[in-house]
Amino acid sequence: MTIILSTLNAKFIHTNIAIRYLKASALPEFDVTLAEYTIKDPIYNIVADLYLKKPDVLGFSCYIWNIEETIEVIRMMKTVNPDTVIVVGGPEVTYDAYDLLKRVPEIDYIVIGEGEQSFKELLKALDGRQEIAAVPGIAWLKDNKFTVHPPAAKADLRELPSPFRFPEDIQNLPRRITYIETSRGCPFSCQFCLSSIEVGVRYFNRERIKEDIRYLMNNGAKIIKFVDRTFNISRSYAMEMFQFLIDEHRPGVVFQFEITADIMRPEVIQFLNDNAPAGLFRFEIGVQSTNDLTNELVKRRQNFEKLKRTVTMVKEGGKIDQHLDLIAGLPEEDYDSFRTTFNDVFAMRPEELQLGFLKLLRGTGLRVQAKEYGYTYMDRAPYEIFSNNVLTFDEILQIKQAEDVLEKYWNAHRMDRTIEYLVSIYPSPFDFFQSFGTYWEERGWSRIGHQPEDLFRRLEAFLIEDGIANLGIVRDLLKLDYLLIQNGKPRKPWWPKDMEETERTGLYREIGSRPEIAGSLLDGMSEREMIKHTLLIPFGFDSQTGNPAEYSSGPGYLLALFRQGQSPSMKFIQKEQISSNHPVSRIVRNLE
Repeated sequence: MTIILSTLNAKFIHTNIAIRYLKASALPEFDVTLAEYTIKDPIYNIVADLYLKKPDVLGFSCYIWNIEETIEVIRMMKTVNPDTVIVVGGPEVTYDAYDLLKRVPEIDYIVIGEGEQSFKELLKALDGRQEIAAVPGIAWLKDNKFTVHPPAAKADLRELPSPFRFPEDIQNLPRRITYIETSRGCPFSCQFCLSSIEVGVRYFNRERIKEDIRYLMNNGAKIIKFVDRTFNISRSYAMEMFQFLIDEHRPGVVFQFEITADIMRPEVIQFLNDNAPAGLFRFEIGVQSTNDLTNELVKRRQNFEKLKRTVTMVKEGGKIDQHLDLIAGLPEEDYDSFRTTFNDVFAMRPEELQLGFLKLLRGTGLRVQAKEYGYTYMDRAPYEIFSNNVLTFDEILQIKQAEDVLEKYWNAHRMDRTIEYLVSIYPSPFDFFQSFGTYWEERGWSRIGHQPEDLFRRLEAFLIEDGIANLGIVRDLLKLDYLLIQNGKPRKPWWPKDMEETERTGLYREIGSRPEIAGSLLDGMSEREMIKHTLLIPFGFDSQTGNPAEYSSGPGYLLALFRQGQSPSMKFIQKEQISSNHPVSRIVRNLE
């Protein structure tokens, strides 16, 4: 048989570990070819490519992000090659199998749950080596009769073969994210998560995992993401792996983990702060909500004070970036409560804050309880909610507006100093992102692309109309942030002309004649070299009132030196001393 295992990833950089485990488990009895695409690829092109491979058996790994596109591919494949046996598996098709088979009769078999054993046994049946009745963990519909077999026994993960030793994968390792799992299962019971359904945690063979990681790094893998639901549930195991990764790390390799922050001991964090190279690790932490009632209703045990202690210690260590998740729409979390949750978490200043929206996944407890909490939601994947008994659709749309600008302006880290200042002068960080997000949406900017310069102009336009911020302070901070993200002297800064050329030339001449003004920044540069490699802009504040200084009465100047491929070096030159107590002055002085 010609056997193809396929999936539609969200992006090219993603890989699918599930079909690799299926292939590894089918060998050597069955030769399996992998074929990965993305949800952005034209469906016709995917079908044409699969058709030319002439599959007898075609399997798809299905998730909420790809199920609708996968169904289109399946229907077209059955049209052009009716004899191909279509098999689907994955979390999106494991639950409510009957409904899917009724909706998509082109599917021949569904593999339910873990598929390594069931898929291999199904291949034996399709190859005539055994009866279909002997295959565990499958479902199918024939002549309107639904048949489902009990799932296979849980695999001994220590015996599963490695999914990484396929030569055809090597060339893509440096360009894609590699996913790896060291355990399956989750000890928690969060009712919005599919992981809550499986009881207990099982571990893979530690030494084999270590050998896999060495193999991946030796062959150029740059981003290795652990998909364990709670990597640090066993402290001794996590410490062993952390030590191994520190000892074996290669330059440029990043390891990402999903951790439970409130069970992480301070001594573990201190060990990482003391021993981990900067940038080697990245943590993903699901906070979801800080509302105690909400967490109780979804059976989520969480000690927010201990979580905050962990996040704070990690941040103070300066070695590990943190990505924190929130979910809007959980039971009894209304708009005001979510605002509090957002502010509680933003106060920790995570490098990334993902604002997600509840999805009522098939098989989860919350989907079963949907009526109890008044949920209305999409009847097709991704099953995102529209409203519930305490949160209206209008309010969800408002939160989505805040999420849009949060992603562009905080998570992208283009203008951290400006945002820090703005969230301090609005009633709360959430209020700033919400106000700006609503303004952004009203102008239709969410539906168009943006150059970096546009983002600065659009924030300035909002602040001019909103009227809360001191525009002099903000404009200077925006200029500062813009310069700091450059890897070379900008040809045309985003702001209007701020100085006559005669004035600028005079200042350069004065700096050139008195090198002590710029200190060691210019290191003996000629006036011509200064003009070519630096930017000099007015920059100043009234230290008494917080208003922008009248430049005619003695402004300061920001001198930025650019070297190709590097962030600029800067010197703040002032004629009148700015009070060290001014908040903006402290931001500027941190540069020196």
